[in-house]
Formats: sequence, C-alpha cells, structure tokens
Amino acid sequence: MDAVVHGAAGDLAGGPVGGLVGGPASVLAYSGPPPWRWSDLATSWTAEPLVLTLSVLLAVWYLAAVRRVGRAAGERTGGERAAGERAVAGGGGDRRGGARRVGGWPGAGAGAGGGRWQPTRTAAFLGGLLLWIWCTCSGLGVYDRILFTDRAVQVVLLLMVVPLLLALGAPVSLLVESAPAARRERLLRALRSRPSKVLMFPAVSTALLMAPPWLLYFTPWYEWSVSSGLGNTVLHLALVLLGLAYFWPRLQIDPVGHEYPHLVGLFITFAEVIFDAGLGIVLIYGGHLVAEHHYLALGRPWGPSLAQDQTWGGNAFWVLGDLVGLPFLAALVRRMVVQGREETEAVDAELDARFAAAAARARAAGQPEEEETGMRPWWLDDPNLKHRYGRG
Repeated sequence: MDAVVHGAAGDLAGGPVGGLVGGPASVLAYSGPPPWRWSDLATSWTAEPLVLTLSVLLAVWYLAAVRRVGRAAGERTGGERAAGERAVAGGGGDRRGGARRVGGWPGAGAGAGGGRWQPTRTAAFLGGLLLWIWCTCSGLGVYDRILFTDRAVQVVLLLMVVPLLLALGAPVSLLVESAPAARRERLLRALRSRPSKVLMFPAVSTALLMAPPWLLYFTPWYEWSVSSGLGNTVLHLALVLLGLAYFWPRLQIDPVGHEYPHLVGLFITFAEVIFDAGLGIVLIYGGHLVAEHHYLALGRPWGPSLAQDQTWGGNAFWVLGDLVGLPFLAALVRRMVVQGREETEAVDAELDARFAAAAARARAAGQPEEEETGMRPWWLDDPNLKHRYGRG
C-alpha cells in the first residue's frame, strides 16, 4: 500500500478540474488503485500483516480457552452431580438447586451455560476479529488512504463496532476462567488494582472513546496515518484498543475494577451521540480540508473533489456513529435484564440454603419441617429492598 500511495505523489500542474481532483498532468502522476466501486468492498483486497497475525493468534487462543473451560466445567459438573446425589441420599441439599457463581468473583461462570461457554460469545468475538480483518484488508483498506470517506467509515467501525463485538465475547472472563488457580488470583488482583479502577472510571473510559476522533482529525495524527504505512497500522490497532477500553467497563460482562449502574452507560451513550454529531458538523461545514496536502499530492483523477469527499466522510461519520450506538444500547439493555435475572436467582439460592438449614435443624430437634410456602417474604431481607419496608 505504501507503493500505491507514495507512488502517486508528485507535482500537480493545475488544481481540481471538472469537480475531480487533479488536471491532465495528474492523470499521468497517479498510480493508485482504479476508480472506487461498491463491488470493491468484496473483490479488492490488500494485506495488513499485524492485524492478520493478531487476529489469528487471538482466535486460536480463544477457541483453545473455550475448550479448556468446557472440559473443566464438565469435570466440575460431574463432581457436583456426585455430591448432590450424596446430599439427597443424606436428606440435605438445596430443594431447587439455585444458581451459583463459579470462581468466587462477580461474573465468574457467567459465560458457561449449563457447563458450556456460551456460543453467542464465541460468535461475537470471532465476528469482531473477522470484521477487523475486513475493515483493514478489504476494499475499505485498499482505499482508506485514498478517500476521506473510506477512512471515516473505517474509523467508526474500528473504534465502535469491532471493540463492541470483541467485548461481547467476554475475553477477560475467559482468560480468568481458563487460567490455573494461582494465575487466576493474580489476574483478579490486577483487575482490582488502582490503575485498573482509574482506567475504568466512567469519565476516563468515556474520554478514551470521544477524544480520539477529534484528535485524529485535528492533529497531525491523521496525515501521518494516511501518508505512512506505520501510521496506518498504528491507527488500525490503536482505535480497536481505545474502543475496548470503553466497552469493557460499559458492558460489565467481564470483571471490572470499577462497577457503576448501567443507567450511567445509557447517559454516556447519549452524550457520545452529541459528540459524534458535533464532529460531523465541523467536518462538513468547518471549511477546513483535513490532510489537504496529502490528498492533493495523490493526484487522484477520479471521484469527488476534496471538499465533496470530506463532506461525504463527515456525513458518514455522523450517521454511522449514531447507528452503531444502537447495537450497544441493545447489548446494554440485555445485560441489565440478565443481571436482574442473575440477582433473582442468587436470592432464590440463598432462600433455598436457609430453608435447607432450617429443615436440618428441625430434623435434629425431632420437630416437623416447616413448609417452604410459609417462609418469610424474601423482599423483607433483600438488602436492596428491605429499607423500603422499614427494615433497613
């Protein structure tokens, strides 16, 4: 790709002609890819070695870790089944087998549904890796240093969609659950450390998503990313990492160093919509051409003028930035529902344990067991609700 872009650089004899970039002399100077077509998104390909290597390594690690977790869950299920049979034979144990957390940390075992890692999480993570490859190696990657619009679409996908899919795959939970006990404790200590809590504080993680687009378009970072192969690769990696730093604490599927209500995430999402709209408006109506020198030096004889290209790119960033927020909102609402169900199951499990203990005491004292339906209402003892009834 360096050869494509830098081979196009040269002196231009004249400015834009007929709404296109470059005059007759630029036709001879330009040596980049042919005029862009929609089919190029599927038929034109280039190679981004770092992204390809990382994606393959991450996919291999993820699938191997899922296999280890599934194997360990199978062994654990067999042991719990044997213990349950012994408890039933002895007259003890939970009456209804309430939900349990695995591993001793919030969210542990959440990815294991019935002894398996949830296939939806595997699909989300692998889908994120495939989208990362497509964004950088398909036609979008071929033209990302030629057309401003292409780069704008790529920025949105790499910053907001690829990290969202990767975060939905719960890779940190998988890393912890698949690690040996000693290493698992070290990982959890690192997640509870002060730097982790600072990074995951809502204001900090939000800035890691909202600030990069503004810094990209209004600092030399953008021109470096389109004029240098190294800069282009760094951008492809940095945007995904910054997006992960945002979505990891927002979704709270993985263990986090700083937990906060999901409603905070909803308010932050609305603020992000405003920031995206503001940047789009500045790109469209600001009157400043981003990386003008680079795009003029390309001598592109086809397609829109520089101003038109930036207008299209600003609109694409604005509209796509708002649209891709919808999947995040859906994931956040789903997480709120799942978390509520998990809390309900935890309360049920605690009540089952209390009933089993009361029944054991009654048997030991030679008294009849109390009927479960006559137990104290659970909401009177729930720490989140009992204050409403004057019990707190």
